[in-house]
Amino acid sequence: MLEELFNLVKEIGGDTVANNPAIPNEKNDAVIADATHSVAEEFQGVLAGGGLQSVLSLFNNNGNSTNASAQTGGNSLLNNPIVGNIISNFTNKLTTNHGLSGNEASSVANSLIPNVISNLINKTNDPNNTGFNIGGIINSLTGGSNQTAVGGFDIGNLISKFTNGGLDANHDGHIGLDDIISKVTSGAQQQQQNQASSCGGLMDMIKGFMK
Repeated sequence: MLEELFNLVKEIGGDTVANNPAIPNEKNDAVIADATHSVAEEFQGVLAGGGLQSVLSLFNNNGNSTNASAQTGGNSLLNNPIVGNIISNFTNKLTTNHGLSGNEASSVANSLIPNVISNLINKTNDPNNTGFNIGGIINSLTGGSNQTAVGGFDIGNLISKFTNGGLDANHDGHIGLDDIISKVTSGAQQQQQNQASSCGGLMDMIKGFMK
């Protein structure tokens, strides 16, 4: 799923990155990789902090309580704390790794990231799009099995993927959303630990997609 995300960012980043005079052409893929990493890192961090419902809410309603057009949805996404953190993270990467000024970096991040997230949300909610689904995104960040459901979020399938027969994850005597959150949280935390202690971190995987 990370490779699909990288390709989506690359597809969307034409005007913002590839045709931006502030970014040398030889740095285009590295900038796309940093943008991809900012998105994946934030989602993984939110999941590791027990924020599964925040992620699902973002994908369920485009970051707002109403269905919105692409333009309005992009504006509402700017007010979403998850998206705001991604923009901030990517802005810092642009200034630190690629030498853009604060204004240039902010302009690129504020243009690219909401567009990427909006497209990602639309694709995961499109039943005719088999390339993206929320289960696959969550699995790729938590070490879960591949999501086999097509189009949209299949809560039943996600339960089965993460529980392996043990639904009462927090041992409170009943099965509910808190058990799913517990499984996703622990999976994301374990992935963070694994990536921190090896050369197989998120960024290393993403760099492998650069041609």
